[in-house]
Amino acid sequence: MGYKSGFVSIIGRPNVGKSSLMNYILKQKIAISSDKPQTTRQKILGLYTTEEMQIVFTDTPGIHKPKHKLGEYMVGEATAAMEDVDVILYLIDGTSTFGSGEQFIINQIKDRKCPVFLLINKIDMLSAEDILPIIDLYKDKMDFREIIPISAVQGTNVERLLAVIQEYLPEGPQYYPEDMVTDQPERAIIAELIREKVLYLTREEVPHAVAVEVTSVKERENGNFYVEAVIYVERDSQKGIIIGKKGQMLRDIGSKARVDIEDLLEGKVFLELRVKVRSDWRDNEISLRNFGFDNRK
Repeated sequence: MGYKSGFVSIIGRPNVGKSSLMNYILKQKIAISSDKPQTTRQKILGLYTTEEMQIVFTDTPGIHKPKHKLGEYMVGEATAAMEDVDVILYLIDGTSTFGSGEQFIINQIKDRKCPVFLLINKIDMLSAEDILPIIDLYKDKMDFREIIPISAVQGTNVERLLAVIQEYLPEGPQYYPEDMVTDQPERAIIAELIREKVLYLTREEVPHAVAVEVTSVKERENGNFYVEAVIYVERDSQKGIIIGKKGQMLRDIGSKARVDIEDLLEGKVFLELRVKVRSDWRDNEISLRNFGFDNRK
């Protein structure tokens, strides 16, 4: 058997564990995760390479009913990621009930020509008796090529999943260097790591109104790094929340983000954060393009 390679998209509703799954597979944090829905905003490529195969994974934004232009962009990214792939992994939260959102996704994928796997995530929170009715329910909805219960956090059945994907991949070349794990620019990953800490530390409307722009990454002679970034929000009140009393919230965001950025850059990091207001940027096409959200590219 020759070398195998192919393209695999991970899709599903918001907050079902798509990014956690890809991070576990790659053994590296390239996609942020949180308990907030719609954490992932853009397609993220993750590269899994062995001596026998290379899988080009695409982690996608959660498919949802958009409420603004950013939401429309996110759903467009997820839909586009289902085109011209070798396998689609449809991830569901096994602890959630079937609803109109799941039916909408099934309507999108049931006539796809490529194999579609159903992955039932969060089985670490379920019993064996809980899983069988879920399998029966989804079997009635469409003909999945494979149904695999997994835990993206604990890694249960993930090795099995990779082995099954390999069976479906065509023989092909290694598309990317073996030591490459993502196509994401360094600054984009840093921006997402900062935004993840905002998601973790803030509540209500604030996390969804945040965008992060990394304006400078400089390596100094001693091997340390100086990173500058701007956190954008839509309201003055949100700016106050991000900064916090006597600047404490901003310091907390910075200290937590710095740990992950140091892991990424493999060096000590001095991180300078500023906060600016850009009103209603999620519904402004120019602002969206400036932040890199553009379905036309």
